[in-house]
Parts: sequence; C-alpha cells; structure tokens
Amino acid sequence: MHDGFGRRIEYLRISVTDRCDLRCRYCMAEKMSFLPRKDVLSLEEIAILADRFIARGVRKIRLSGGEPLVRRDFMDLARRIGRHLDAGTLEELTLTTNGTRLADHAEALFDAGMRRINVSLDSLDPDRFAFITRGGELARVLAGIGSAREAGLRVKINMVAMRGFNDDEFVPMLRWCAEQGHDLTLIETMPLGDTGEDRTDRYMPLAQAMAEIGAAHPLTAIPYRSGGPARYFTAQGMEHIRLGLITPLSDNFCAGCNRMRITCEGKIFMCLGHENYVDLKDAYRSGGIAAVDTALDRALIAKPLAHDFAIGPEGTHGATRRHMSVTGG
Repeated sequence: MHDGFGRRIEYLRISVTDRCDLRCRYCMAEKMSFLPRKDVLSLEEIAILADRFIARGVRKIRLSGGEPLVRRDFMDLARRIGRHLDAGTLEELTLTTNGTRLADHAEALFDAGMRRINVSLDSLDPDRFAFITRGGELARVLAGIGSAREAGLRVKINMVAMRGFNDDEFVPMLRWCAEQGHDLTLIETMPLGDTGEDRTDRYMPLAQAMAEIGAAHPLTAIPYRSGGPARYFTAQGMEHIRLGLITPLSDNFCAGCNRMRITCEGKIFMCLGHENYVDLKDAYRSGGIAAVDTALDRALIAKPLAHDFAIGPEGTHGATRRHMSVTGG
C-alpha cells in the first residue's frame, strides 16, 4: 500500500480498547467517559481487519489501547493474529502496555509469537509514579516487566518527558534500563485531548534531555529502526541497549511515516494530529471486505503529509479533541 505522497504503508497499530486502569496526566483526564460496548469492534472484526491489512502489505502490527490487557478476550486476538507469524505473512506482532497486568500475561504473549513489547514507565520513584498515573503502583509494573523478561520478551521502556514531573530522571532511567537490559525511548508530550493539565508548561524538547544525557554518557547515532518513528543512539558504556527519541514537535518525522492506526471503534485517523477519519467498522458491517478495501483506498489517498502540532510560549496549536487512549499508542 502507498499513500498519496508515495509513502509505503507497512505498519499497523490497532487499539483494542479505549479503557485503561491508569489515568496518566499526559494521556487522559481523571474522569473519563468510555465507549459503550456496542460501539467497539468485536474480536472477530479486529482479526478480519488485521487479515485484510496483512493481505495488502502490512508486515508489522502493534496492539495497543487504552490498556490492551484489560480487554478480556485480548489473548484470543493475539493468538489469532500471531498465526500470521507462523505462516510468514507477518514479520512482527508487538504490544504497548502500561505493565499493570503484564505479570499475568507475559508467558502467553510469548507463546502467541511476540518477542518484544513496549512498557510505559515515566518514573522510578513510587510517589512520583503514583502522581503521574493518578494512583498507579510502581511495584506492580516493575514486577510485570520482570515477568516479561523471564518469559523471553525484549522490553523497551517508553518515557514521556515532562518538565517539572520527571525531567531529573533521564540519566537514572537510562542507567536502570542498562542494568536491566531494556531499551529506552524518550517521547515528547503531544496535545491530544483535554487531560486537565497544561502541556505548555510541561512540554520539554528532547534536545534538552539529550544534552543532559550526553554530558554523562556521550551518545552515538546508529542506523537501527524498529518500524516506528524513533531515532536511535547508543550511550557510552551502555552499547548493549538503545536510546530512542520520538520528537513529534521539535523534529518532525512525518516525511517517513509508514503507519496507519485503527481505533477500537474501527476508525482510521490518517494522522494523530488530524480529526479526519474513515470508518472501517461501518464499511465492514454494511458491505463486507469489498467495502473495507474501498474505504481503505480512500484513507490512503486522504492521509496528510504531516501533522501541525506545536507547543510554545504562545500556547498550544494543532491539538485534537480525542485522547491518545482513543487513537491508540
């Protein structure tokens, strides 16, 4: 598949639920209204849509949420999509999780064919972690990460950089990841949905984090790519792990976008930073696979060249009404 700008689309992210058992301040409001069950894609529908994207050239799929492991039938879905790995029609199936339920699912995820996962972890301080997540238990997440490693899953830690929240933890987090054998990716906060927090004050360009890290551990750029938007580095003395940067605001990466996202209600938002969408659920329920293909063709043509996120002294621009948990991480 290629979009209207000639970019090859081979990476699909599927949100299986908009629900989450945490309320991270950069992602969700403290009080959220979630979709009624009838509006959410069934497991069968998600699997059918995944099959169709794979048939049209998608080679990597990431399952996300919300928190995907809160959905009771999640492992059935993972095993069904994982069959494409055995067949050779899919190169990789991965997961983004907050880690709270990882201890109960790590072995099953490995058995389904996953070999690496992303875990959101923004602080190693229990009190600060509880504050950022509005009540999360750090020990539970760390136990889940340990279970994932024991099951054979490679773990990448995702850390959202927030001025005044965790901007003194970049070096300690990198050192902890090196000790544990986990890659680390730093992410700039994005203006998605009303979370009740002022992102202008919290936004931190990652160049500042890199300067701090580089002063302690000189960095070297490497050509590694995981399929997503991150650029990667190695830190002196920690060459066995990778440090990634996702910079949607300070260093736009849209020119190389290879991704599409399906929300849990079956909508393709062609870009995180735009409100336009194509409804695959409606297409499938009204017209089957042929209608899905037609809708997908429309989405490819409508995919924009870039988002227009901006956070600065003059305020926030390009923000969307929907939360990140709706679109999927």
